Amino acid sequence: MTELSEMPLDQFALLVRSRARRTLQHGFDKQLLKRIEKNIQTQKAGKEPKAIRTHLRDTVIIPKMVGLRFAVYKGNSFEQVLVIPEMLGHYLGEMVLTRKRLLHGKAGIGATKSSTAITAR
Repeated sequence: MTELSEMPLDQFALLVRSRARRTLQHGFDKQLLKRIEKNIQTQKAGKEPKAIRTHLRDTVIIPKMVGLRFAVYKGNSFEQVLVIPEMLGHYLGEMVLTRKRLLHGKAGIGATKSSTAITAR
């Protein structure tokens, strides 16, 4: 893990899948990198950094992000995600689902067949 965190972004891009590699070769969001660096400095100072709020669901998780908390937008609210080493190379949006789980129930009296689909809370 220490080798990965010290590795430059272009070398890390060679270790991930092709779609993530192409995304990283186009460049990483500069503002998000600044906020990541700020949170790393806060963490090194011994304080608990705030979660980084972002709408960028298509951001590839890089080694600098490991150990940081992100609040990823899921359409109506922000969901907290703690980045762990197993998430490297995946996207932030993969960690936060945007749709609710669908359950099938019994329709009420006078209801149509389509009303048997109930979304879980």
